[in-house]
Amino acid sequence: MKTILKFIAAIILVVPLTAQAHASSKTIDTIADWMAIFVIIVVPIAGIAVVLIIHVLPEKIAERNHHPQKAAIQMLCFLSLVFGGLLWPLAWLWMSIKPLGYRMAYGTDKHDDFFIEAREKARKGQLPADELGYILGELDGIAARRILPPELQRVRDELLALQANAPPPRVGESPGAA
Repeated sequence: MKTILKFIAAIILVVPLTAQAHASSKTIDTIADWMAIFVIIVVPIAGIAVVLIIHVLPEKIAERNHHPQKAAIQMLCFLSLVFGGLLWPLAWLWMSIKPLGYRMAYGTDKHDDFFIEAREKARKGQLPADELGYILGELDGIAARRILPPELQRVRDELLALQANAPPPRVGESPGAA
């Protein structure tokens, strides 16, 4: 054992601890030039892309969640870009909160696109009977508070016609989860 340790110690003493790479100044200049081009061109473009992606995030989330005021959130995101991002936190808060007064006034807290997408799912036979009943109830709630816009009236009529052919409810899911 002592012999092995002496051998390892001798190798450590004999082998230099630092390795030196010899590169020509031309190679170093070429590497520095490419790094400068990368920093000057690619980094600002990537930074601008990240800022744009972050600024439209509230708009995209509001659209995905069928927020009833998604057009206003979209405009606030645009104005936030114009004003240097100062309005972005407001857009994020607005996107996160469902307006209580909107449901009381209009009978739903979903955007009209939600019902149009539900119609497309029902046409394809992908909307179970319980979800279809929930959506029809929402449309009836809207109709009780105001006159349905023509597009939503057509959606409601078509969903009523498709209700008889709707697939059975999914087990374990709550209605309206679409």
